[in-house]
Amino acid sequence: MKRRDIDKKRTTRRDFLKATTVATGATVAASLKLNRSVHAGGSGRIRVGMIGCGGRNTGAAAQALTADPGTRLVAMCDIFMDRVKAQRNNLKTQKGEQVAVDDAHCFAGFDGYKHVIESSDMVVIANAAKFHPLHTMTAIRAGRHVFVEKPHGIDPAGIKLLRQAIELAKQKKLSLVSGLQSRYHEGYAETIKRIHDGAIGEVVSVEENFLRAPYVIIDRQPGLTELQWQCSTQYHFRWLSGDDVPQSLVHNLDRTSWVMRDQVPVKCHGLGGRSSMTAPIYGDVFDHHSVIYEYANGVRVYAFCRTTDGCYNDSSSIVLGSKGKADVTRCRIWGETNWRWTGQCDPYQKEHDVLFAAIRSGNPVNNGDYMANSTLITIMGQLSCYTGKEFTWDKINQSEFYYPPRPQECRDDMDPPSKLAEDGSYPVPRPGFTDMG
Repeated sequence: MKRRDIDKKRTTRRDFLKATTVATGATVAASLKLNRSVHAGGSGRIRVGMIGCGGRNTGAAAQALTADPGTRLVAMCDIFMDRVKAQRNNLKTQKGEQVAVDDAHCFAGFDGYKHVIESSDMVVIANAAKFHPLHTMTAIRAGRHVFVEKPHGIDPAGIKLLRQAIELAKQKKLSLVSGLQSRYHEGYAETIKRIHDGAIGEVVSVEENFLRAPYVIIDRQPGLTELQWQCSTQYHFRWLSGDDVPQSLVHNLDRTSWVMRDQVPVKCHGLGGRSSMTAPIYGDVFDHHSVIYEYANGVRVYAFCRTTDGCYNDSSSIVLGSKGKADVTRCRIWGETNWRWTGQCDPYQKEHDVLFAAIRSGNPVNNGDYMANSTLITIMGQLSCYTGKEFTWDKINQSEFYYPPRPQECRDDMDPPSKLAEDGSYPVPRPGFTDMG
């Protein structure tokens, strides 16, 4: 189940725009030179950098340091400097001397990721999903190993860049691990293996649910600019997060892809809108979505997500077969075959254990085979909900659509693309009228 960024620290305009002192490239290279034998000989320090200092990336960094005692956290960045320093203290309390981030390697603002990559051997990326493809590609080009949270992009243009990064990582023999942690859950893996082995017969349909209250609601703090406010509550602005199908259903639809042996749907149609979560604090995203995906073999997937108070909640992945049913997240099969997995597994830790073992051994792991497709499946559904139109897999792959501005064009002093309307709310897409290519 998704862990939440609940950091509600007060953020000021000065913290947002504060520029920390950055050493020159030559000085950084001299002071932080890596013993490169770590990649081949299995010894030496691995310098870890954090891009994003919310709750999810703080957890990922702690898991990275737990995975390998030879790791050292050496650099951190976020849009907000106070968040960087708060999470540095948090991690220092947990991991002691493994946290070796001095003030000169705490960075704030949209360009902070460049300095973190320069200072590190591997990076953990969990910031606004808009930036995941750009930051992943920048790190891979620089020869860094990468862990990147889901979703791995929010628009077709981002996924095109991500696919390039995946291929470049393979060429450069660098590890690239996805935060789609279901693939690292032993119980899920055993359940899906049994589905593939015929425990429920032929797969007929799949029902995916992620129904809950609004996600990470943060009160607007006095003194914030509009850009700062939107960045502080990025899950509620589609130019930063891509909305709830990529944000939430990506785990569900990745499990569906796994069940479907990583086939992709041929088409989908979606319904969505904003019914009750309309106050400015909820931004410009929808509060409910329903997407139906159809596969070449006729299997249909019914996927639902909702972020509305006072309603029924559920998180599940139910596979219906000709001879029974399976609940993947509860590791249970019933019908002609009755079975339940009763083991224990922390997939969030395991994905880092696998990553650092790969770095130490020199045998890279690359999750690109599923991370790009699973994310694009969610984008396909989200754009169908926004436009009210059917989307095919061919259409979404050919699309050049992106949420402006492009990630590399974002600046600390820019105006955000989403603006309040006269009625005091942020406008949302209008199915049947909105066009998103």
